[in-house]
Amino acid sequence: MLKLPVLVSRRDPHRRGWLRGAPPPRWVRILPVVLVAAVCVATLTSPSRLDIGFLLGAIPPLAVLSYGPLATALLGGAVVALLSVPLFGLDHPGNTDLETVGFVALLSVFLSFVRSRRDAQLDLERTVAEAAQRAVVPPLPERVGPVCCAGLYRAAQRGTLVGGDFFDVRQGPWGVRAVMGDVQGHGLAAVSTVAALLGSFREAVLDRPDLTAVAGALDRRLVVDSAEVRHAELFATAALLEFAADARSVRVVACGHPPPILLRGGTATEIEVAPWTPLGLGLSEGVPHQDGHMVPLRPGDVLFLASDGVTEARGPDGEFYPLLERLPRLADRAPAALAERVLSDLLAYCGNVGDDVTMLVLTPCPPDSA
Repeated sequence: MLKLPVLVSRRDPHRRGWLRGAPPPRWVRILPVVLVAAVCVATLTSPSRLDIGFLLGAIPPLAVLSYGPLATALLGGAVVALLSVPLFGLDHPGNTDLETVGFVALLSVFLSFVRSRRDAQLDLERTVAEAAQRAVVPPLPERVGPVCCAGLYRAAQRGTLVGGDFFDVRQGPWGVRAVMGDVQGHGLAAVSTVAALLGSFREAVLDRPDLTAVAGALDRRLVVDSAEVRHAELFATAALLEFAADARSVRVVACGHPPPILLRGGTATEIEVAPWTPLGLGLSEGVPHQDGHMVPLRPGDVLFLASDGVTEARGPDGEFYPLLERLPRLADRAPAALAERVLSDLLAYCGNVGDDVTMLVLTPCPPDSA
């Protein structure tokens, strides 16, 4: 199974454009050169003198957007040379005009130097931030034991990879366990809570013999963290899954979170799970005796989990995104690309989504079917 990359749709307003720090488009880079060539050609081919020399004064500032100090200096020098060559007759500038253009060119070189240093620093900081955030929520492997995995995360806050949602799939002594959750708030303010919950989940996968005990460990983590911070009321919703060793069944515990959707035979059905209270409200003190809801699985079944950024997204008419209705049509191809197709369809339906969008696709892949 191919690893699913995080899709950034053309309609996605979070796509980083060149005005938000991305490299400028090609037309911005070639504009100064094209403008120089156009002025030269126009003045040489025109039967009468053209007063268009003022256009050359825009070239050094335009070069600042795309080029470094050296290239900006070369373009600035070319502008001064063109204004001084009698062959072109570009307005016959006087000393004052040439001095002004020369000053603008020198100032542009300085600004290009500052911009280049700033961009290098921002690139370094962005690289460090992305590495730190990916350490909190690392990419999912293609397969964990007998379960094939594909995940997609689109944080609500621009420029971040991690927000208030989280998911993980881990193998332990009691089988493959998965979690998807949504903590109170979103953006960078929720990252510390996400990190704490994921750390507790990964430890509980190794130490807790049943799924309800894993949920209790996550709940206790939030209760302790809330007690340490004055006036803090930390809580989170989560859905936890535990696959059998042969991936023929799965147990589900839903703590205030929408349960998984089972895709089977061209239909999408939400698994009926007894609802529990969200994490952080004392679940560990009153965990039910039953170890979650067990669901038999068949070959070809797909489990789809989504955050409320998907299930509660609204279109321009105020209607909720009809996830259950659209999933069968979107799931008619490879499960690895299902989350990508849902995101594209979601953005097409809603236009814009202001919450974290998180999806997790789990496909049972027993060893005899690999």
